[in-house]
Amino acid sequence: MDAIIEKRIQEWLTDEYDIETRTEIQNLIDSGNTEELTNRFYQDLDFGTGGLRGIIGAGTNRMNIYNVAKVTQGVATYILKQGEKNNSVVISYDSRHKSPEFALETALVLAGNGIRAYLFESLRPTPLLSFAVRHLKTIAGVMITASHNPSQYNGYKLYWEDGAQVVPPHDKNIISEVRQVRSIAQVKKLSKEDAISKGLLTYIGKEIDEAYLDKTMQLMINKDIIKQYNDNVKIVFTSLHGTGITLVPELLGRMGFTNINIVAEQKEPDADFSTVKSPNPEEASAMKLALRDAEKINADIAMATDPDADRIGIAVKDNSGKYILLNGNQTGSLLIYYILSQLKEKNMLPENGVVIKTIVTTELQRSITESFGLECIDVLTGFKYIGEKIREFEIQQSPENPIKQFIVGGEESYGYLTGTFVRDKDAVSTAGLLAELSAYAKSKGITIYNMLEEIYRRYGVYKETGKSIGYEGKEGMETITKLMTHFRNNLYKYLAGVKVNYVSDYQKSVNIEPSKKQVIGSIELPASNVIAYHLSDDTKITIRPSGTEPKIKFYFAVMVHPEEKSLSEIEPIAQTKIDNFLNFFMDEIKAITSS
Repeated sequence: MDAIIEKRIQEWLTDEYDIETRTEIQNLIDSGNTEELTNRFYQDLDFGTGGLRGIIGAGTNRMNIYNVAKVTQGVATYILKQGEKNNSVVISYDSRHKSPEFALETALVLAGNGIRAYLFESLRPTPLLSFAVRHLKTIAGVMITASHNPSQYNGYKLYWEDGAQVVPPHDKNIISEVRQVRSIAQVKKLSKEDAISKGLLTYIGKEIDEAYLDKTMQLMINKDIIKQYNDNVKIVFTSLHGTGITLVPELLGRMGFTNINIVAEQKEPDADFSTVKSPNPEEASAMKLALRDAEKINADIAMATDPDADRIGIAVKDNSGKYILLNGNQTGSLLIYYILSQLKEKNMLPENGVVIKTIVTTELQRSITESFGLECIDVLTGFKYIGEKIREFEIQQSPENPIKQFIVGGEESYGYLTGTFVRDKDAVSTAGLLAELSAYAKSKGITIYNMLEEIYRRYGVYKETGKSIGYEGKEGMETITKLMTHFRNNLYKYLAGVKVNYVSDYQKSVNIEPSKKQVIGSIELPASNVIAYHLSDDTKITIRPSGTEPKIKFYFAVMVHPEEKSLSEIEPIAQTKIDNFLNFFMDEIKAITSS
């Protein structure tokens, strides 16, 4: 075993670490499990621009109370260097293993540094944490969550004073401070009793819920329609054992909906997510029980939020009466079309309004937005960049009169935001808007699926498919790097027989014409490890490593003009195009990784 790894293991066997941690490591040593020990200690769990995320367990490369403490010490040091008086941080957590413990540890380390911690009395969604940062005027916020990852994971997401996740220059500067904390002995910490008695730990709860719900209720556009159809709209909701249960049913009830059916088996928070393989509303298996209940009551819509309630997936009936799952691009496009069309109808559409989407989100949303005379802005993948844009608009003029007014935005991975009182994706408020959308469709004698069909007929049939390939451990990260290097350095002139017009290399911030290997333009976004192929048939294929998981991600986006064909005829055409590109890249990956 590598000497550095052995040294790290021995350090974690000292008295600075509790008996449970030392026993866990000793058992691995006694069983001769060098592979697991290597994976746990070959590196520090990286505190990247999105925070921490990893498998729970003992070790430098695992999520545990010691790594949480060291990270928080680095964060505290950075906060104190800002020179602000009366510094404070708000902390929330989801339903995962160790979430309450990690949240309390975060609070006690902050308190040990003289920084006041507001800690939610029980689990709460990510969007509420984002709201609380702004509402309480704290300098930062921490959300203990691993979003939709499997149950063995947990994480630590850091927010800044605007309620969005940290972005430059704070992110890099915080990372630098965190990396200075090499030993648990450097961590300053108070006991819970001392923190409370000194006024450095305050528990919060319902008062923040109420303030958030008041704001969310103001997002409603068609209150009269909801009032007229509230009994007729049948809603099935599941929180997938997570935090959505704390606010979504309450919001829907306050809006006036009375026919809300909660999936009983998934109502209670459960760190094992025992009824699903993965608590991810992007996956059909997670929606199985919700679809069962929807069929029983003939629901208009079934909704599922992930464990920290920042993502939402939905199912609706197609023209045959069968429930189908909408993907993130479809749901986001429906929301954008509904919100913009209704604001226009009521003469409430601002001339300086903008829609913001990520670079891997469907171009259908640009077509919709521009048809209303508004601007659609692209940002890098990650909702923090949407939050950053909102703040940028405010700074350029003023919060009350921004140079551009954010209306709605989102990303293909099931995250959406309307309004600016939250600065992260918000499945709670989105659930309310989707329920309103259901009532609107009912008032017109159509279904949500009919609305999606009409959008396709008007703008073209856009179809997108994502493919994630996971590679575990140290070797896995090396494989991902090898693949990204290959796709960056080998400029394909054709993909699956279709000409490549140009390649966008977001790391080099340039567009390149592959046949001539010539730069034809620049990219006005921060450098990022992303490659996108733009093809002659309006196809766009994007490749990037995941920022939170050991995966490489492919995004296939095609478009087919409706012309005289029916939507049922176009669907197979679009799918065939995607399949051809997917097979091409899978063959390429096989060849690259075997060489």
